[in-house]
Amino acid sequence: MNITFLKKISTQATPVLIVYSDSSIEKNVFFKSFDAYDKEFLKSCAKKLPLTEGHIHSIFLPSGMSVIVVVITPRKKFTHRKALRTARRVIAYARGENIHTLAIHIKDFIASTGVSLPYSEKVEALAVQFKIANFEFTTYKKEPKEGWKFIAEIQYIDTKKISTEIKRALTHGKVIGEEINKTRKLSNIPGGDMTPQMLATSARGAARGSDIKIKTLGSAEMKKLNMGGVLGVAQGSAEKPKFIIMEYMKGEKGDAPIVLVGKGVTFDTGGLNLKPSQGIYEMHMDMSGGASVIHTIVALARLKVKKNIVGLIPAVENMPSGSSYRPGDQLRTMSGKTIEVLDTDAEGRVILADALEYAKKYKPELVIDVATLTGAAVVALGQRASALFTNDDKLEKTFRHAGEVTGDFVWPLPLWEEYEEEIKGTFGDVANLGKYKGLGGAITAATFLWQFTKDIPQWVHLDIAPRMTAIEGDFLSKGSIGSGVYLLTYLLKK
Repeated sequence: MNITFLKKISTQATPVLIVYSDSSIEKNVFFKSFDAYDKEFLKSCAKKLPLTEGHIHSIFLPSGMSVIVVVITPRKKFTHRKALRTARRVIAYARGENIHTLAIHIKDFIASTGVSLPYSEKVEALAVQFKIANFEFTTYKKEPKEGWKFIAEIQYIDTKKISTEIKRALTHGKVIGEEINKTRKLSNIPGGDMTPQMLATSARGAARGSDIKIKTLGSAEMKKLNMGGVLGVAQGSAEKPKFIIMEYMKGEKGDAPIVLVGKGVTFDTGGLNLKPSQGIYEMHMDMSGGASVIHTIVALARLKVKKNIVGLIPAVENMPSGSSYRPGDQLRTMSGKTIEVLDTDAEGRVILADALEYAKKYKPELVIDVATLTGAAVVALGQRASALFTNDDKLEKTFRHAGEVTGDFVWPLPLWEEYEEEIKGTFGDVANLGKYKGLGGAITAATFLWQFTKDIPQWVHLDIAPRMTAIEGDFLSKGSIGSGVYLLTYLLKK
């Protein structure tokens, strides 16, 4: 989808008219650009059509031009959250109508209430929404004769000169949106094609031509590092594990880096504790955290952010076989701590334990791990926000604000010492499942990870399982939504 900057609507474009439900269609910024016949026709349509909040209409004007009329909330109730959703909704509707070129006035989409942030950041956020709504995973589909229904161009119309700052915001939003869509594509690839080796190859391909240095550790290197967590989970699969390391060091020399750790389980059967049939579908997306880390770093490199950022992705398959790790096994991790395996389906935290320990080699300022870690987070929060864990109040507020800006919403859950009692091992140092099965699972999983991060200055855990896939009302195509990419990119470029 191309972005063009024009002073007036081209004849090929379909203008989008945003109308507040407490206003009139004549107040829209595009209305005055129509000829007299079109204006009268629009006014007559406005009297006949339900111009109440939530309605969207395609109207063909006497001049031959078509317009899309979108009715939204009253002006004073139009929040930034609603603006992001409106942007996605417009693209989804236009795609359904097989429209290829849209003309918009960006000010129509700028909210007057909600989160407080600079105008340019609102513009960037909207550009991201336009881009991610214009995506569909078609890799395994035959293209229809009429072609795919995608928006080819969005024309940003303004009679005044568009500032360099706004053009930059739109361009940055386009870049971020592209990397989110690449994350979604990566996560949607089925497990038969997306093995640990293929994930490592994909990371290398994504980083090609950038300032990112990348290397991959195999089983032999991990064995030397005593990564018993990664190797233990992987031993049931014919696919060998990989440990992907991405380094983007464009900050000041000597500055402590920020390390991103992404869960890379390319398919999760649950291991010997096999998942039920309704729980195993979509488990090719259990590497979504790893995909998000890969494309967050690529986005930062494309935006030429002056920071030191490292990405670590332990990549494994969790398979049942005669060589699988078993309930009751004791896995010795890189830290020296042993993990008592109570359930082989609690594998994500096991591989992250080694990755979090490896992160300490960089003497990081901050470590953020991103993982589709628990179904319990979905139970706790539904599918509207990811679970956020940190003991740093300032970081909690920072992440929540970033979530409001980007639409990548997060909500905090407790990380208290009392929960540590629930993950103490009987024969090992720490158990990979809480004592009270089915209760507080997202919290005990985070508490488990906490045992491997206590000597890191700052640590944040994001359980993105609730936002792994799109739901009704997101106005996004089915499958992965690339959760975490925009949130982390926004935070790290600031």
